[in-house]
Amino acid sequence: MIEIRPIQQHEIQAAKRVIFTVAFEIFGGADTLEESIAKFSAQGKLSEMDDMQKNYFENGGTFLVTVHNGRIIGTGAIRRVKDDVCELKRLWLLSEYHGQGLGYRMMQELFRIARQKGYKSMRLFTDPVFQKRALEFYKRLGFYQIQTVGDDPDDIGMEIAL
Repeated sequence: MIEIRPIQQHEIQAAKRVIFTVAFEIFGGADTLEESIAKFSAQGKLSEMDDMQKNYFENGGTFLVTVHNGRIIGTGAIRRVKDDVCELKRLWLLSEYHGQGLGYRMMQELFRIARQKGYKSMRLFTDPVFQKRALEFYKRLGFYQIQTVGDDPDDIGMEIAL
């Protein structure tokens, strides 16, 4: 059975591993997955996940996981940018689960939560070169490109009205 639900504290490391695994498949950059995890962990990548309560749940958002038979296979989150705008964060799904509608299901749940919290729009930032598949997915959902700049100068901003 596959379910989408809020992350639990003891699942943070497993969720990080999913994100690092998918990022390794997309971006590469190290000889092994373990080396990549060690490198990016040392750089503080995903450090905001260490305090989920503060950075997501108390920041007008949520952090969800997709779970298959007790194993985390995907993640997705939102957090406040400003009063009526939230940001999509950490949408990752293990590649062996692509094409099953799970990313769509996660997004529908995040849209529902964002609307429930009173957000009028959702923004995201993605790499248009390495994450072409994600970019096309976001376009199919109705996201359009905006000029807002994120943390990475190579990323493009996108937004959707809720």
